[in-house]
Amino acid sequence: MTLLSVENLSVELGRRPVLHGLDLAVGPGEFVGLIGPNGAGKSTLLRSALHLLPAQGQVRLCGTDSTAMSARERAACVAYLAQEREIAWAVPVEMVVALGRSPHRPGFAALTERDRAIVDAAMRRMDVEAFRHRIATELSGGEKARVLAARALAQDTPLLLADEPTAGLDPAHQIALMRLFDSLAADGRSVVASLHDLGLAARWCSRLILLDKGRIVADGPPSGVLTPANLRAIYGVEAFFGEVDGAPIVHPLDLAAPD
Repeated sequence: MTLLSVENLSVELGRRPVLHGLDLAVGPGEFVGLIGPNGAGKSTLLRSALHLLPAQGQVRLCGTDSTAMSARERAACVAYLAQEREIAWAVPVEMVVALGRSPHRPGFAALTERDRAIVDAAMRRMDVEAFRHRIATELSGGEKARVLAARALAQDTPLLLADEPTAGLDPAHQIALMRLFDSLAADGRSVVASLHDLGLAARWCSRLILLDKGRIVADGPPSGVLTPANLRAIYGVEAFFGEVDGAPIVHPLDLAAPD
């Protein structure tokens, strides 16, 4: 069973075509990086897959036509970590993270012992347990990003979609988050994350999908997608390519010379 599949997905924003008939499928155990330059359609793909944007085509989540699912059923299948890091309510961090359990509880039912254990584990994994009682709106940008990631983890879904999840994080927390996504995939879940850091994408993702101008131009393992030719053609850059302990290293160095 695929956890996410889109067929002939097209999106227009303000009468401007943004996605052009995309087809892709993500199965259990994959950590997929969506890469591509600004405006390629990465965020639009994630948001349209969740019905946050109007789109044409078919989307299936956890093997079910998403249009036949209720909002609660979708939330039990897929968690979404948005690019925006705003927290609207001046409530403790622990309460924000506990919101991730909402799809699994009837109405306003109190948290169960299992819910609390999942919330505590999510806070530990995102290194926010030390300020569980702090007011979330008073945190730094990077701290808010980790709290919202913990909320998504607490949702405990088979599929996680994340839009630029490493933005605003220091290097240690960037690597910790990528390690976490890798471990989720190893446990049989799937993560699809839009990423601008090609080094992190190359090192941690099991598969990369390269978008440009709303179309998929490459899809496969990092070594087959992050090639010198693709980086020149799509990003307009030259890069250093290497390998450490069997893992690829990709680091952009300079603008590519014009043809």
